[in-house]
Amino acid sequence: MKRYNYKAKDKATGKIVSGNVQAESERAAGKILIDQGYTPQKISEEVNDGIFSKLQNRITSKQRIVFTRQFATLIGAGLPLSTSLRMMAEQTEEKPMKALIEDVLAQVEGGKTLHDAFARYPEVFNKVYLALIAAGEASGTLDEALKRLADQQEKDANMISKIRGAMTYPAIVLVVIVAVVMFMMIAVVPQVESLYRDMNEPLPFLTLLMVGVSNFIAHFWWLILILLGIAVWFFVQFRRTDVGIKWIAQFKLKVPFFKGLFLRLYNARFARTAQMLLSTGVPMLEAMNIAAESMNNVVVEEQIKEAAVLVRSGKTLSSSLKNREYILPLLPQMAATGEESGQLDDMLGKAAKVYEDELDERIAAISTAIEPVLMVVLAIVAGGMVMAILFPIYNLVGSIGM
Repeated sequence: MKRYNYKAKDKATGKIVSGNVQAESERAAGKILIDQGYTPQKISEEVNDGIFSKLQNRITSKQRIVFTRQFATLIGAGLPLSTSLRMMAEQTEEKPMKALIEDVLAQVEGGKTLHDAFARYPEVFNKVYLALIAAGEASGTLDEALKRLADQQEKDANMISKIRGAMTYPAIVLVVIVAVVMFMMIAVVPQVESLYRDMNEPLPFLTLLMVGVSNFIAHFWWLILILLGIAVWFFVQFRRTDVGIKWIAQFKLKVPFFKGLFLRLYNARFARTAQMLLSTGVPMLEAMNIAAESMNNVVVEEQIKEAAVLVRSGKTLSSSLKNREYILPLLPQMAATGEESGQLDDMLGKAAKVYEDELDERIAAISTAIEPVLMVVLAIVAGGMVMAILFPIYNLVGSIGM
């Protein structure tokens, strides 16, 4: 599918309009314009290559959420699918999202389902999104499916934002501490060494150690940068391997302070996703596999897929999830209650709500607990710098006064 810029005359108003459209060929682009009520005057293929184009054409999660919410509103108001898409394309300002909507519109007007049109963009619409769209189209409840998608995406983005916010403060403080230490090493410690050298006095052990580190940084900074660059490159390559992906996934589930956050995030995400899929008529096994792939953690994904195998063999969802390391106990308990009452999707939604509330509480608790820990770290670093720099200066001044 290529992208074409055009100038055309609106048959209804007589005005000259311009824009872009996606089509298989220039002739197909002209046909799309004619079908939309325009008389094409100029059509030219748009050339967009290279890394700058890729960066420019990236569609953010926020843009997808806004699109989903507005699209649900238009469909819920009773507007036809093609009319809703056309209105969305006209009011969308971001070029990448506008181009995507125009292409989806062209596909739908060409006879494809909305699911098939969205499936052309797997980097934008994941399997959960596509499954709910397919179920909504099949059941005639597309507006409800879109509303659920928008709600879920907003909740997921909100949870991720809160976790990142909890990590941001300590990260900034640690960066500041490292910057201060580096400044002291490069600018202050050499001055202390020079002062002692001029006075022919021996340096204290701790100061001598810091002088050695300072001299190494001053003379071999290029080596440090090279080693850091190599380490970063190897880490980036490592995290792309199967072993690296699994190691990072396990690290998230074992790191102190944040283990509880990630566990509740993944359990809430699974429960909420499974609830959405089941409530729209997606079969249990398909719902479990799709929900597993939405975890963004291969370790948790493996455990859910193992549970799906047990469900396929005839076991209930609650018994299949029970006693698994990374599935919190409340989830299989709520699932069991839902299976007994015939309201499994509702009970999964309630379990997700519980985990989301616990996540909020833990984020607040961790944010509060991190502050004194960072103060202790800062005090230790400051104390070490004082002992290594200021105390020797005081001793030197004292010896001069005597």
